[in-house]
Amino acid sequence: MSGVGAVRAAARRRWFWVGLSVAAVAVAVAIVSLCLGDYPLTPGQVWRALWGHGERVENYVILNVRAPRLAMALLAGAALGLAGAVLQGLLRNPLASPDLLGISGASGLAAVFALLVLGVGGPLLALCAFGGGLVVAVILIWAGRSAHAAGYRLILAGIGIAFLASAITNYLMVSTQIEKAQTALLWLVGSLSATPWWQVATLAGVLVVAAPLLLVAARWLPLHQMGGPAATSLGVPPRLVYPLCVGLAVLLTSTTAAFVGPISFIALCAPAIARPLLRHGALGLGTSALVGATLLAAADSVAQFALPGLQVPVGVVTGAFGSVFLLWMLTTSKGRQL
Repeated sequence: MSGVGAVRAAARRRWFWVGLSVAAVAVAVAIVSLCLGDYPLTPGQVWRALWGHGERVENYVILNVRAPRLAMALLAGAALGLAGAVLQGLLRNPLASPDLLGISGASGLAAVFALLVLGVGGPLLALCAFGGGLVVAVILIWAGRSAHAAGYRLILAGIGIAFLASAITNYLMVSTQIEKAQTALLWLVGSLSATPWWQVATLAGVLVVAAPLLLVAARWLPLHQMGGPAATSLGVPPRLVYPLCVGLAVLLTSTTAAFVGPISFIALCAPAIARPLLRHGALGLGTSALVGATLLAAADSVAQFALPGLQVPVGVVTGAFGSVFLLWMLTTSKGRQL
């Protein structure tokens, strides 16, 4: 076997074992999440209830309360992990994320405006949040129209959008009734409570629709990271890479924010954890999705059970973890470019 073939074989083996290990951790977190609660259950009881063969109360607790919340945590975490990996691969910057580029902020602003000004909720609130993300997509794609400076343009445009969205959101919050502001604040922090199955099915459908485009991104982005001229010579069209990747990131982030709010730092942390596990400079879309799903499911368990008698929004936990993780990245970079 040639040297290149040996490296590829070693990389595939590492990807397989890393993916299997992260998936095993995700399964363990899921089991713990389904077992714990005000009505504790054993793994055997959970298994029977998942198939509808448990006691009536067990079936209700699992199928109507815990399972949809867990499924949403796994799917939302996977979507955010994918969005972060795509953006970081596009911009070749491990600090790039939907939070930094204003995607989450614009989705949150659109939802708060719909909630406080228009007085809508439910599916219409989700559509408004998604619409806010689409507006950002148009702005970012326009900002990245110049291929040679697209990375800088996207980051600067995203920072500007994020600050503007935050300012308008704060104005709406302080100028409305306190009861409405409290509802909007809970949504802005990010919460997985009271998740219905239709939201889970919608997010799952979006991931299925995005899968073919993610495969294209996984093929193009490693070549794109070699630089514009080299990527073009290998058949990667630069003017299609940016709309594809930004559109995917907005689609995944906005759909997630529409249902659970703009949960912070998962899109930043998941790819940053996946890449060192894979090594070889891998983009790691699939591994980032698994890590994101595991992180959000674990954070939701911490949010529910870390403080006895008190549940906090999952966004509080991800924000605390993400801020510590970001500081750790900065202090351990040792001069490497971030």
